[in-house]
Amino acid sequence: MLKSKIALSVWLLLLSFMAVAQSKTITGKVFSADNVPLAGATVQLKNSKTSVTAENTNAEGNTAGHVYTLNNAVAGNRVMDYVRSANGSLTYSASYASGGNGTGGGLGNQGALVLAKDKEILLAVNAGSNSISSFKISDAGLTLVSTVSSGGMRPVSLAQHNNLVYVLNGGGTNNISGFHLAMDGMLSAIAGSSKLLTAASTGPAQISFVNEGKVLLVTEKATNKLLTYTVNDQGVPDVMHTLTSSSATPFGFAVGRNGNVFVSEAVGGAPGASVLSSYAIGYNGSITLAQGSVGAGQSAACWVVITNNGKFAYTTNTAINNISTFGITNAGAITVSEAISATTEAGPIDAALSSNSKFLYVLNGAGHSIDVFAAAPDGSLNHLQTVPGLPVGANGLVAK
Repeated sequence: MLKSKIALSVWLLLLSFMAVAQSKTITGKVFSADNVPLAGATVQLKNSKTSVTAENTNAEGNTAGHVYTLNNAVAGNRVMDYVRSANGSLTYSASYASGGNGTGGGLGNQGALVLAKDKEILLAVNAGSNSISSFKISDAGLTLVSTVSSGGMRPVSLAQHNNLVYVLNGGGTNNISGFHLAMDGMLSAIAGSSKLLTAASTGPAQISFVNEGKVLLVTEKATNKLLTYTVNDQGVPDVMHTLTSSSATPFGFAVGRNGNVFVSEAVGGAPGASVLSSYAIGYNGSITLAQGSVGAGQSAACWVVITNNGKFAYTTNTAINNISTFGITNAGAITVSEAISATTEAGPIDAALSSNSKFLYVLNGAGHSIDVFAAAPDGSLNHLQTVPGLPVGANGLVAK
């Protein structure tokens, strides 16, 4: 009975991400009432071998860029922009109103933010106002282009391929809905694109395109299902396929090579039970288990990212504040590289890799912070920085 109560508590933490952060000696930006950082604060760097400057390129050839997250605030959703220096460190830059609202709490999702059009467009969900937004990215910052209805309730995840965008709606009667994305970032709804999931309430976590945009994949936590829709020439979902996941609670996933996807399965947050499984997705939408239930002895693994070379997958283990590294292959094989490759602040959720996969960024839902890691060619991680002071409920993470 005690173990079951512990597992339930862990899972509630995962869904809410509202726990109090663990005490650490870090300094950072203090947020005002509208969740905008106030000036004058600093962040702590750990084990950094290069100075924290905003140089465009360092001696190792790493280029500068940006990291974005959502404040997910009820009173007005905003994209928070962090400048990423060539050594991987982050400095807060600005925030931009999305024209919609957030929820102020966890969304149980992966993919609330997506970069599109060669990373010149940023797409965002507004889960509290049933809408999605698009921004144009320039050297001057972000410019809001459009905010449109999501075609459902409580949008939680976005997928993009060429001029197609699909949103996963996790509230009301769960569904997906499609949009055309113009070169300037304008969104327009696709007639007949809204399709239901396997049930009215499935606890959906993520949507993504697979196989050059020919298939859409969705994970359903509550039904333990993977769901695909083929996409026809008009950009409209056609044939549905489903498969029960290898282990319970399929959550986040990352798309690998040759139609393989790597899915974190949280097993209801049970202690030490989380696994990573791989599935082969056919061009006809078929779903086949490639390798199932490879565990690293960790808890509540829910978010997955893959390095550009397709050799490593990182999972964030929300209940026990760490990251696992898995070796993966083009055929979908999985091995545990490091069960605990790094520790994080409290409640790690979303993760993102820089364009060259040399830096890993992790959003900590309960710690209200972003951890920065250097990712070595062998997949190992070295902690560089903690950026504290993010607002409660912050959600989504992308890097460019």
